[in-house]
This record gives sequence, C-alpha cells and structure tokens, in this order.
Amino acid sequence: MPAYPPVDPTSIATPLKFAYWVPNVSGGLVVSKIEQRTDWGYDYNKKLARLAEDNGFEYALSQVRYIASYGAAYQHESTAFSLALLLATERLKVIAAIHPGLWHPGVLAKWIATADQLSDGRAAINVVSGWFKDEFTKLGEPWLEHGERYRRSEEFIRYVRELWTSEHAELNGDFYRLHDFDLKPKPVISPERPHPEIFMGGNSTDARGMGGRVTDWYFANGNTPDGISEQIRDVSDVATVHGRTVKFGVNGFLIGRDTEAEARDVLKEIVDKADREAVEGFGGAVKQAGQSTGDGKGMWQDSEFADLVQYNDGFRTGLIGTPEQIATRMLEYKRRGVNLFLLGFLHYLEDVEYFGREVLPIVRELEAAELERVG
Repeated sequence: MPAYPPVDPTSIATPLKFAYWVPNVSGGLVVSKIEQRTDWGYDYNKKLARLAEDNGFEYALSQVRYIASYGAAYQHESTAFSLALLLATERLKVIAAIHPGLWHPGVLAKWIATADQLSDGRAAINVVSGWFKDEFTKLGEPWLEHGERYRRSEEFIRYVRELWTSEHAELNGDFYRLHDFDLKPKPVISPERPHPEIFMGGNSTDARGMGGRVTDWYFANGNTPDGISEQIRDVSDVATVHGRTVKFGVNGFLIGRDTEAEARDVLKEIVDKADREAVEGFGGAVKQAGQSTGDGKGMWQDSEFADLVQYNDGFRTGLIGTPEQIATRMLEYKRRGVNLFLLGFLHYLEDVEYFGREVLPIVRELEAAELERVG
C-alpha cells in the first residue's frame, strides 16, 4: 500500500477552496467540436467572474498562450486580462499565469505589485516553466532543457518574492541578479499573506522539488486520489526540510447533472467529437516535454487520448456525475491533503451556477459532518 501523507488536522477544519480556469483562450476547455456555450471575450468573462464569486469561487486562473495552437486560435494575454477581471469584481482573487524566459522578473514583480494595489490585495501569479517549445523559439528566445527551465523558474520566484518583501533586495543567481533594489509601492500586505500568492504546476521530480522549496501552492494535473497523494507526499517532504508548508490544488473538469447517466453521456459526447488532429498534436508536444524529464514523472506522461481532450487531464479527477457523487469525490481528495479544486466546465455560465446551487452546499454539509466525526 502507498504511504499517504499525513493530513494536517487544521486542514480538515478549513473549507475547500475553488478556482476556475478563465476561458481567455478560444476553444473552451476541451479540444472537441462539441457545442460549447463559452466565449473567450471580455464581456463574457466579466459576467462569468461576477457569477463565479457569487457561487463559491475564491480564485480564477487566467491561462497563458502566446500563439495559436491545438484548437486555441485566439488568446488574450494573461496579466492584462487578470487585471481587467480584478477591477470588474469585488472579492475574486485572480491568478495570472506567466512564463519565466518571456518576462523579466523585476518587470513582472512591478506589474503585479501595481495590480495588487489596484485590487486591494487580490492579485496572484502561476509560474509556468513551459512545455510548448514554439512559444519560445518563434519569439527568438532560447528553449532550455527541462531541468534548467525549472531552475530558472525557481530563481524567478526567489527574485519576485525578494522584491516584494525586502527594502534592500539582493539576489545573485545563475539566471538573475538584484543589487540593493527597493520596489515601491510594495504589494498589499495582509494577515492572510505577506505578498501575492505564488502558484506553480507540474508533475516531474524537478517540479515537486521546486514546489516544496519556493511556492505557496502546488497545482497538480488531474489524477486519482492515490496519484495526488504521491505528489503531496513528495512536495511536502521537500517543504518540511526547508521549514515550509505548501498548499495543494488539483485540476478537474466538472460535469454535474441530475443523474450519473446524463453526466456520462456528456463526457462521451465530448470525447466522441474530439478534434482528433488537434488532440494528437497537443499530445505529441506535451509528451515530448514530459519525456525530457528522464524519470517518467513529467506531466501527461501516462495520459491517454481521452485524457488529452481536456488540456490538463481534468477527466481523470472524476468529478463527473450527480452533485452528491461529485461532492463525495471532492471530500476524498480533501482527506488526502487537497486544499483547492481548479475547475473547468463545458458551458461556463450554466455550469458555474449549477455548481454553486447544487454541488457546493453538499460539499459544505459533508465537510461539517467530517469535522464533527473527527472532532
């Protein structure tokens, strides 16, 4: 039997948090020709953001794509789009996905500090080390080997955190340097966080090590509870050595319907109508990136065709069925140490409202029962 990570008792008492993938990229969240009543434009996303914060969502994650690829013909830039959503909402925290290598860390740190001030402390970043080679090489930037990309990302995070928290910032790294720099204004400081939250994602050994050493949150691709437990254990072990704690999020594509059969039929239609050429192209690109890890723990390494129809293995998390089935599944992940679900949907407006009305109340009921049981 695998050794599961011990769950901090305080995490049992802490309600699950929910985030959604911002559809700021055309094509929705599945590489399929099924009808998707989801739009990548700002007016739709502004309405969605306001709906989401009223239906239990604390975070939204703006995707980063720089060129057309794998069914995503058009893309809004993530940091600008995130700021627009922050200014259109009151409580939602918006996470901008960013690429080291395409951003200078000092410029990004300044940009986010301003966004954080304008939004009363609701800005965050998701540091993406990069899997799509063309996004770098076609812009004339070097494409580093897998381990080097993560070393650069780790330095990038140390750099922005140093700028955000020090009045005499210093850093002497292999990729970046800082010399007695004082960024003003700093981001908003609050009891909940000393600086904008720093997220990252990955499955590889390099990613797990980086997550444990420097990030606040570790996002995992969709996976089974056992698969997530392994990653939580590895990241937590590294964090403990460095005197840190890390919180965990998992990707999931949620299909909630009044009966399990209805939900399964939707999943079948999504996969049956997959854009095969786009899915196979995406699969080739990401598996090449994963294979470069050398130890078989890269993202998408064991993904099947149906898994790749949802960009980040969201079907594998199993959030498909009735509200009761989905809520029960979520509690299983929480017992393994998951703190947040990063959700994608087929028809965002309808499905986000359904989540808030039908699924979330059951999640909270199950959490209350669990707390009473262990308390």
